[in-house]
This record gives sequence, structure tokens and C-alpha cells, in this order.
Amino acid sequence: MFVEQEEGFEDKIIDGKSVKVYRPRVEVTIKHLKTGKEYLSDKEAEDDVNSPVTDTTKDDISRNVNVIVGPGALGGKTNI
Repeated sequence: MFVEQEEGFEDKIIDGKSVKVYRPRVEVTIKHLKTGKEYLSDKEAEDDVNSPVTDTTKDDISRNVNVIVGPGALGGKTNI
């Protein structure tokens, strides 16, 4: 598993106004479905698929994405 994006806020201009935009934490797990090997990056999995010494295909690779939305995304006055 690796973190593709950290949680945080960024300032963006929307309709001419500066607003804070929330970015959730994004965790990615990439696995070889037959061997169970876990890759540490998309590139590592792609290199395995492209390697002439393995029989790994794109269909052998599973990419799972976990998006974690923290309490700060909803603001302090939200009541759920």
C-alpha cells in the first residue's frame, strides 16, 4: 500500500473567488492476483507486465483505491 495523495486543503479560484478545496487522503494497493505480490507503485506493476522474463499480464494486476475523508472535510458546524 502506498499513499497517492495526502489529506489537506488547497486554495483555488472558483468563479473569481478564492475558496479552500478539500483533498482527501488516497491510499492505493496494487496486487498480482495470481501470486499475491504487492507492488509499491504503479510503475513497479507496469514494469512487471512489460518484463520479458515474467508472464504477468494487465489482467493479473488489481488496483484498489481507498479514499479517506476526514472530519475536517465537512467543517466545524456540520451535524450528521
